Amino acid sequence: MQLIKFAVGATAIAASLLLQPGFAQERVLNLYSARHYSTDEALYANFTKATGIRINRIDAGDEQLLERLKTEGANSPADVLLLVDAARLWNAQQMGLYAPVKSALLEARIPAEMRDRDGNWFGFSTRARVIVYNKVALKPADVASYEALADPKLKGKVCTRSGSHPYMLSLVAAVAEHDGEAKAEAWAKGIVANLARKPAGGDTDQIKAVASGECAVALTNTYYWVRLLKSTKPDEQELVRKVGLVWPNQTSYGTHVNISGGAMLKNAPNKEAAVKFLEYLASDQAQVYFADGNNEWPTVKSVTVKNAELDSLGKFKMDNIGPAVFGKNTPMAQRIVDRAGWR
Repeated sequence: MQLIKFAVGATAIAASLLLQPGFAQERVLNLYSARHYSTDEALYANFTKATGIRINRIDAGDEQLLERLKTEGANSPADVLLLVDAARLWNAQQMGLYAPVKSALLEARIPAEMRDRDGNWFGFSTRARVIVYNKVALKPADVASYEALADPKLKGKVCTRSGSHPYMLSLVAAVAEHDGEAKAEAWAKGIVANLARKPAGGDTDQIKAVASGECAVALTNTYYWVRLLKSTKPDEQELVRKVGLVWPNQTSYGTHVNISGGAMLKNAPNKEAAVKFLEYLASDQAQVYFADGNNEWPTVKSVTVKNAELDSLGKFKMDNIGPAVFGKNTPMAQRIVDRAGWR
């Protein structure tokens, strides 16, 4: 009995000490992130320095994180989810994973077209999906649009990554929004017919394939291209000299732009920290870092960045359909690439 009384007494004392300011529990944020960029380390460190909130992070692919959250259910420790594609953000919303955030700061700084209208998710950076071509094999006019990649004149000259990759699905979903499902499927089948090789690798691999002459044209996200522009490696500098960049569909609906975004999770145990983190990602400091650290464009329009290589891409006409639109079209896009055999 004395041992039991001692244990109860010790527990009560410990509990009372934890309530004292000097024994306050450490503030933490549990982050699930699909942003696989090493340059984001400084972004997270800056948040901790500014707020005192330590970040526990799990990095994995979009699908892996969504599957993990589904398995964890109500017991998930995750507070915030960061994904690198609007279709995945939308998919997670359909799975009921989010808790809407009401934040005057986020609503004021993130444009309406770059966030969910009910505050379920917010876009913090953008990247464009552009066409790169071999300067010896083709001219810019030969590949001035996404639709041109299906032209029979390019038979045996096109390289892409898998049609089921999120970056490609979002593009297919956007094309379907503009051209209709039937035309989008015909376009996808035309690209498959024009492939120089089976879809493989990431965006940098596509650029290298174009430079080597394995194919003559490919698709890439802009930040992969800017990384190569910044490279001091002789072989990558030579690669850039051989390859040109085209902003697709400048005379029609504009170039496809995707987002990297985040959301607070429904079962977040640290909701206050989650909102602070999302608000931090909309701050000038974080927005500039998206540009300087990973060569993406900030979504906050008032932010000015100085990234010479990113700036060298110039201005372009952006597709004006919002990320939510091609997010909703993603199931249709998957059906299109499946029927086209774009593996």
